[in-house]
Amino acid sequence: MHHRRGDSPILQQPGRAGPNISPYLEAAFFFLHASVNPSSLQRSSKRRVYNKSLPLNCISERYKFNVFLVYFVLFLYFFSIFIKMSSATVNGGATAAGMDIEAASVQPPPPAASNTVPFAQKPNFKPLKAHEISDGQIQFRKVAVPPHRYTPLKKAWMEIYTPVYEHMKIDIRMNLKARRVELKTRQDTPDVSNLQKCADFVHAFMLGFDVIDAVALLRLDELYVESFEIKDVKTLRGEHLSRAIGRLSGKGGKTKFAIENATKTRIVIADTKIHILGSFSNIKVARDSLCSLILGSPAGKVYSKLRAVSARLAERF
Repeated sequence: MHHRRGDSPILQQPGRAGPNISPYLEAAFFFLHASVNPSSLQRSSKRRVYNKSLPLNCISERYKFNVFLVYFVLFLYFFSIFIKMSSATVNGGATAAGMDIEAASVQPPPPAASNTVPFAQKPNFKPLKAHEISDGQIQFRKVAVPPHRYTPLKKAWMEIYTPVYEHMKIDIRMNLKARRVELKTRQDTPDVSNLQKCADFVHAFMLGFDVIDAVALLRLDELYVESFEIKDVKTLRGEHLSRAIGRLSGKGGKTKFAIENATKTRIVIADTKIHILGSFSNIKVARDSLCSLILGSPAGKVYSKLRAVSARLAERF
């Protein structure tokens, strides 16, 4: 590659790879090149720092100074590079040491046992209490007392109060002014359905059932009370209505007791109203038998149907 006279070959290579040399270092290289080639300084040059009147003995002294300057600048340059590399090595070692310390402090989790279930377990929630279901509010039930049941209620009050208060954990009181029985839940009520069971129990007693029979509503969940009137089956008036009521009861209540024993129900005949206590299927059988008697069927025919139904029920169970 051809170079012009008086120019440094080091500075005329733009593609030369190497460290980033400062302008002061470039000047030092230029002076060094000029000292090696003193003939280039004898000519007229465009550079302001030299002229052709410079003596040759000064060139040797300047050559020594330029060489010293070059070595000094190179020493500073490589010393700065060495300092940077040392600091980078120290920082890298500290980072690696920190990573080692962190890795040593964070221990890997223990391996899962072979008998553990990979799926989440089903949550186990305790049942809510009565006062928790209604956001802490107390629930009430009120049962009206008919005039003809006021005296029986007074006599059987303790038999009604004991299972309701002690076993079902429901508060009960008789409102004498309003003539009704009031029920409410407590903090220790185990189940909110106990309030409705107690209300059904008191209501069954008001309809005319005995306390012993009505208590079954507290113990069993599949017992109901169904009520209907004779006029719902057939419109009867006068003596016809009286004879229909007589057919339902029988002589001394024999027919009513037979239907109760055959269908495992309890029946109350209060004037023209009929109340049946029992399960859903048994109530249906008893109601069909009572409707047949109201429509005029003789008691013997009803008994024969009850025997057939009782036999089918016995085979089913």
